[in-house]
Amino acid sequence: MSQTTAFIEAGKRTVAIESQAVSALQARIDQQFVKACEIILACQGRVIVTGMGKSGHIGGKMAATFASTGTPAFFVHPGEASHGDLGMVTKNDVVIAISNSGSSAEVLTLIPLFKRMQINIISMTGNPNSPLAQAADVNLDISIKEEACPLDLAPTSSTTVTLVMGDALAVALLEARGFTKEEFAFSHPGGALGRRLLIRASDLMHSGTELPKVSPDSLLSSALVEMTRTGFGMTTIVDSNDQLIGVFTDGDLRRNVDQGINLATATMAQVMNKKPKAIKASLLAAEALNVMEQRKITALVVEDDNNHPVGLLHMHDILRAGIV
Repeated sequence: MSQTTAFIEAGKRTVAIESQAVSALQARIDQQFVKACEIILACQGRVIVTGMGKSGHIGGKMAATFASTGTPAFFVHPGEASHGDLGMVTKNDVVIAISNSGSSAEVLTLIPLFKRMQINIISMTGNPNSPLAQAADVNLDISIKEEACPLDLAPTSSTTVTLVMGDALAVALLEARGFTKEEFAFSHPGGALGRRLLIRASDLMHSGTELPKVSPDSLLSSALVEMTRTGFGMTTIVDSNDQLIGVFTDGDLRRNVDQGINLATATMAQVMNKKPKAIKASLLAAEALNVMEQRKITALVVEDDNNHPVGLLHMHDILRAGIV
């Protein structure tokens, strides 16, 4: 067997073993899972996740997922907890203790202390008869038939199953809380997710004197001067009550030239687009970008509830803001 073939076979075997282990979790989303969700949902404090070794690494990710989806949580290393970090835990918290064997000494050392504080303990173990599982209020079964490691030593399938069980909890709780996109964005303000979910048209639009405006009886030549002044390749047309009644763009100019319109005498009422697309200032910039792409335009008029144009949002502004 060539080395290339051996690599491929090992990779495929690993994926198959871990996939089977994850599939077996379906039957374990049962009343114990429901009870764990109810305990966390009723928690007045935070979810404290703890685990040793590879379980600890998975626990750290689990806590991060909880925290970003509406369930306040953080990871506490069991070794550090025994040397002062236990002070971060309060009686209002809930503990998720992870140990595949259910016998990790560092984790078991903490159990009597949690019990003394009358904290609910949710264990995640591969052995329901283990000391940790027996001590917990709820035990979630993360047992596996085999590790993907051919030596059956390195945590592989077991850590994958633990991670998926944690995700299952997080998603179930997210839905139970009615967690929204906006709430998710507030915990991710620095990344692309936050920009897409937090930035609205009002944050990026050009307003005041930057907004091009002409009246319907304005000559086309005057409109071109206004378009040149603002540099957006378009202008709004408003009536005597400052209500939006049309727009005129560079594209409209080309079409009218092709039709042989008299550029010297034409008015906006004759050449404007009488069905302009306008958006509200509260619309997400990402949604405004979708509108532009669908209509194949580069700018949108922003109007208030009385149909008064209050701003102009250009595609370049959205792209510069990193919303893609």
